[in-house]
Amino acid sequence: MKGYIEILSSFLKVGLFTFGGGYAIIPMVEREIIKKRAWAAIDEVMEYYTVSQIMPGLIGVNLSIFIGNKLKGAFGGFLAAIGFMLPGAILITAAALFISNLADIPAVQHAFAGIRIAVGALILDTVIKLVKGTFGKIRTIVVFLFVFVFSVMPRGIVPGFMTSPVFLVLVSGFVGLIIYRQKKPRLPESKGNGS
Repeated sequence: MKGYIEILSSFLKVGLFTFGGGYAIIPMVEREIIKKRAWAAIDEVMEYYTVSQIMPGLIGVNLSIFIGNKLKGAFGGFLAAIGFMLPGAILITAAALFISNLADIPAVQHAFAGIRIAVGALILDTVIKLVKGTFGKIRTIVVFLFVFVFSVMPRGIVPGFMTSPVFLVLVSGFVGLIIYRQKKPRLPESKGNGS
């Protein structure tokens, strides 16, 4: 039972202090899940994160489910997702019930401007860590440059589907399957004993 409570409380904390979603979740997951709890390694979390990006739903929820499922099976995944979603759901409900025209309040606008800057810094920190951990080989840099060039190209130059994130992710996955596939080692041929 203690393990389930730890999963719920840890993901409540991640959900409470994650603003901006997407890459902004990684620093909090790194602090709470990787460093403090040692429930997963950064490479493993990044693999979960990559799969979470191409699955339907919120990245943070999907990532929480993967980690919770790894720790305590389906119910662990359920608790991790609930823990991650609960703080945001409570805040949004409270804002909708008690504060009318929230976005029009100057203090709220100023607070969100500050939060956007902080989220940008957190995303930059994550990108730097990804670059350090990923760009060790020339083929990785080639795939990165291919995706980057096609994602920033104006739509009139190439067909729209080629600049679509879905197309770029699928092509990158296919290329990764080819260039990172490990070849099976050849077994030495057995020689007869001549008898």
